[in-house]
Amino acid sequence: MPSPDYSVDLELSEPPPEVMEYARQHCGEDPNTRLQAIYELREMIYERGECNPHRMDDEFLITFLRARKFVPQRAHRLMVNYYQFREDYPELVENVFPLDLRNLGDANVIAVPPYRDQDGRRLLFYRVGCWDPKSIPIEDLFKATILALEIGLLEQRSQILGGVAIFDLEDIGTAHAWQITPSVAAKMVKLLVSSFPVNTYAIHVVNHSWIFDKIFNIFKPFLNADMRSKIYFHRDDFKSLHKHISPNNLPERYGGVWPEYSYTIWLNSLRKNFTVAKAIITHGYKFRKGEVDEEVERQLQEKGINLS
Repeated sequence: MPSPDYSVDLELSEPPPEVMEYARQHCGEDPNTRLQAIYELREMIYERGECNPHRMDDEFLITFLRARKFVPQRAHRLMVNYYQFREDYPELVENVFPLDLRNLGDANVIAVPPYRDQDGRRLLFYRVGCWDPKSIPIEDLFKATILALEIGLLEQRSQILGGVAIFDLEDIGTAHAWQITPSVAAKMVKLLVSSFPVNTYAIHVVNHSWIFDKIFNIFKPFLNADMRSKIYFHRDDFKSLHKHISPNNLPERYGGVWPEYSYTIWLNSLRKNFTVAKAIITHGYKFRKGEVDEEVERQLQEKGINLS
C-alpha cells in the first residue's frame, strides 16, 4: 500500500476559523477580551516578580493563557511553574543539542509523526520496550519530550487543541521498571500537567502487562482526578483504541494505515527551518556549526544569533 502524503513542516500560520472557534469554546479565548487578558498577565509578571521570562511578547504570553482557559491568575501560576521546572532541572534544558537526541529516533523509542489525529491534534508515540536504559539514560527521554513539547507549542493549533500521547508498553521488563522511581514519576507529571503550557488531551496505554500495573501505582499519587480521566487503557485491543483515534490516523502497528516515522525525521526538519531554529535557540537549545542548513545559518547570523 502506498504511503499517504505527509509533510514535516510545522503549521506556523494563523489557525483556521474552526480552530479559533474551539479556542473560544474550550480555552475561554474571546477576541474582545484577549488583549485585556494579555495585559493583566504581563502586569502580574512585573508586579509579583516570581519569574523572569525570556520573552514577554503577546504570542508567548497567550500560550500560557490558552493552557489555563484565559484566566490570567492561573496562567501566571503556570508560568512560574514553567520557569521553576527549568531552574530545578537545568540538566534537561540547558546545553541541550537537539540533534544529539537522534539515538532515540534510531531506536524507535519516541516518534512524532508528520500527521495528526482526526481532530487535528499532534500525536506523540513512546515505545518503551525499545528503550535500552543501559545505552540511553532516562534524562534523554525527558530532553526529547521537552523538545517535542517546545516545538509543538510553536503551532497555535497545538496550543489550542492540545496533544495526544500513546504509550506502547510491549516488551517492557524489570530493567525499565527499576528506572521509574517516585521522583521520576513526579517529574513526568510536572512535565505533562503542571509545568508546561500544554494541554494533554488524552494518554492511551497499549500492550501493557502486570509490570505496568506496578509502575502505574507509582504515578497514581501524583495524578489528580482530571488527569486520571484522560488516561485510557487498551492492552492489545486496537479496536478499543480506534474508538478514540481513527485507523486513518494511526500507524499500521496499531491497525492503521501509516508506516513508522522516526523521531529523527522530526529532528532533521529543524535544520531546514529558520523560524523554528531561531525559536528553539531562544529557548536555550544549541546547534553546532554544520548542523543546520547553510541558508538557515546565514539568516541566524544576520539576526546576531551564532551557533555553538
